[in-house]
Amino acid sequence: MTHYPSVAVVILNWNGRKYLEQFLPSLMLTTYPGIQFVVADNGSTDDSLDFLTRYYPQVKQLRSAVNEGFAKGYNTALQQVQASYYVLLNSDVEVTPGWLEPVIELMESNASIAACQPKVLSWHDKTMFEYAGGAGGWIDAYGYAFCRGRVFDTCEKDIGQYDDVAPVFWASGCALFVRSQVYHSLNGFDELFFAHQEEIDLCWRMQLSGWLVYVCPYSVVYHVGGGSLPKGNPRKVYLNYRNSLIMLYKNYSFSEKLWKIPFRLVLDGISAVQQLFGGDKAYAGIVLRAHFAFYKWLLSAKNKKYFPVKRVAHPNGIYKGSVVWQYFVQKKRSFTEIIG
Repeated sequence: MTHYPSVAVVILNWNGRKYLEQFLPSLMLTTYPGIQFVVADNGSTDDSLDFLTRYYPQVKQLRSAVNEGFAKGYNTALQQVQASYYVLLNSDVEVTPGWLEPVIELMESNASIAACQPKVLSWHDKTMFEYAGGAGGWIDAYGYAFCRGRVFDTCEKDIGQYDDVAPVFWASGCALFVRSQVYHSLNGFDELFFAHQEEIDLCWRMQLSGWLVYVCPYSVVYHVGGGSLPKGNPRKVYLNYRNSLIMLYKNYSFSEKLWKIPFRLVLDGISAVQQLFGGDKAYAGIVLRAHFAFYKWLLSAKNKKYFPVKRVAHPNGIYKGSVVWQYFVQKKRSFTEIIG
């Protein structure tokens, strides 16, 4: 690269001293000229900030008195950070040498790219794609998210099958590169979401506004995953179901809302009944609570700040069929099997 636009890597931290100690050393080896490192602390009660002050004085600290969640936490922090590009990086991510330049170079080569992610592999098994991002996110016709390299709970082995730079529907929030101007023009993440689905919602709004979302597999990071809310956590299940329905209502066209959301509610119900017969009685109650929260939101004075600004484009990365049908009925386990 001959031109180096300003970049700020911003880590949202909540009681993550262990991860900061483990993964900041690799991050500090980033050689990009003039890069800023920022840790936005989300009301931690551990010694994260004391650790940073003592060992990483070059890292800027932004402090919040309370845990505002992923969505509002980043919105608050990024109001205080000046850079052409933000990299929203989870504290449980290990970066690799030269991880940053390929993504910035790609985004600089195409001014329409608003967000991008690297290839996300599992820190626990670095030959496997990681759940939270894989090689770029897609969505099906009914709002179920999946990735190149991960469909529901099945993660693929990385054998180079997704090593192409490609447009996708959503970019992973664990290592999200975003143009700061676009982020702020769309008011950032929907703060109601707290955590989960907010990056998918933002990427959807970006695409409806005419921007593009990409994956750049020439950059690789390793993600631990499940650092704040582990898989199966009742709060996580609730947020995923509730936030997904709110996201669909906001971003679907009027005609899509009329039939796709009722159909999605039925699919959610089937999932809850399956869990019930599988012995997980609490799961069904969580899904029901999430649905009632969605109905309550529908009847509320909704904050239009986080609705699509306009609809000038058809997003990339949408599978026209049902990934649920393909995975659970047709038993297709990989992205390529489903997409064809």
